[in-house]
Amino acid sequence: MYKFLAFLFLSIPMLTNAQGPQTTTIKPVELPRSRDHFLIQVSSDRWLGAPDSINNRIKSTSRGLNVYVMLDKPFAGSPNWSVGFGLGIGTSHIFFSNLEADINGTNRTLVFRQMDTTNRFDKYKISTVHAEIPIELRFCAKPQSPSKSFKFAIGAKVGTLLSASSKGKTLENSAGQALQDYTQKIKSRNYFNTTRLAATARIGYGNFSLYGSYNITGVFKDNLAADMKLLQIGLTLSGL
Repeated sequence: MYKFLAFLFLSIPMLTNAQGPQTTTIKPVELPRSRDHFLIQVSSDRWLGAPDSINNRIKSTSRGLNVYVMLDKPFAGSPNWSVGFGLGIGTSHIFFSNLEADINGTNRTLVFRQMDTTNRFDKYKISTVHAEIPIELRFCAKPQSPSKSFKFAIGAKVGTLLSASSKGKTLENSAGQALQDYTQKIKSRNYFNTTRLAATARIGYGNFSLYGSYNITGVFKDNLAADMKLLQIGLTLSGL
């Protein structure tokens, strides 16, 4: 009897430890950082190198829109740095005042016609659409909270021409009086450079950044027009 009570007394602490509450350490789940997977860029566009007869007639409303889907690969030893690459569409719309281009013409060189003293379109533009592959070297000061961080990126993009067109809207006389609500659209890639290579850069904070893009290749094929190169300066929305 005494032996049984001694055994029971010694067993109580063991039973208490076995049946008592267990302390479990829960490791916090570390969410992956939000990266610039999706870029939307709105820009003001110019043709650098255009002769005065063309440059003086380019309107300040000329603009572009670029949309890219990107992958982001951080450097293993330095998460502040990463490489981004992807695929997207780049567009540019150059508006002119009293100037038209015969992009579907048969002349050896592209003809730009001044329309000051003849019937012309109230609104006239030349548009290009490219499929592009961008690549960036990126820096993010706070990679775990990029929406509250300084960022910058430098890179390049290569593209192929999908479409080139001119569009005129609302026919008017030389005095600027409307004659007809008429729209003319002409598609032709005859004079345009079908390959585009550009250098890019952007800098900003959080989901917004200023960006610039300068074409290394010309807008038009060699010897078919002046050596004009597209410059885009605008705003990028990113962070998705």
